[in-house]
Formats: sequence, C-alpha cells, structure tokens
Amino acid sequence: MTIACGRAGLRVTQFSILAAVARLGEASLKQLEAELAIDQTTLTRSLTLLERDGVLERASHPDGRIKAMRLTSKGRRALEVARPLWAQAQGKVLRELGTKAWADAQRQLTRLHHVAVKKRQLGREGRRVHSKRRRVVD
Repeated sequence: MTIACGRAGLRVTQFSILAAVARLGEASLKQLEAELAIDQTTLTRSLTLLERDGVLERASHPDGRIKAMRLTSKGRRALEVARPLWAQAQGKVLRELGTKAWADAQRQLTRLHHVAVKKRQLGREGRRVHSKRRRVVD
C-alpha cells in the first residue's frame, strides 16, 4: 500500500523500515524483525529493494554472518521528505477519527504489536526447545 509516503517514493512498509534503521543507527535483520514484528521473508525482500534503490547499504559487522543495514545519504533524504507527508496523513486520520478514537486505535495497535512480538519470541523458543529435544533423541 502506498499512501502519502508514495510522493516520497516509499511504500508504508519501506518508510517503517527506514525509520527503524534511522532510530537504531544501524540494524541487523533480527533487530528489525523484532522492532517491526515482520517476518524474515518480507523483511529480506524489502531490504533488498531498498538496498537496490540506494537508500540502505550493508554495514560491516564483526560477525560476518550478520546482515546489518544503515541509511545512505539518499535514504536520509527520502526519510526527510517522507516524514512530513506521514505526519500529514496521520493528522488527516486524527481529524477524521477524533482524538479519543485515535488514542484508542493507537493503544489497540500497540497491544497487537506487543502480542505479535511475544508470539514470535515464543515461536522461536518453542522451535529451539523442539530442536534440542530432537537432537537428544537422535
């Protein structure tokens, strides 16, 4: 989905990724998965496109297996253009919903995000426990 950020050349998901990388300074795939509660396949595809478009670049990491990303100057400019557009879109939603409904929606979305993150963590822990049990049995 492309909304106001589309005028900046970004999809909403791309804007979210760039904003998260900007907040973190440099981010690994795992950090972004946790921060955005997004699955690895979707995230990897988006990162590949953002890297291809020159808004993200790989950052060197002591552990060569870790894929870390950082904003390029083009990425910082894209984010600078997109942020006011995003704020305008949020302002429009706020005006249409009203302050109380907006606050309620934000609380619910925050709760859903926490549930998604928790479920993802529990799923990983369950897979780790399951694979450890299987190794003991094998």
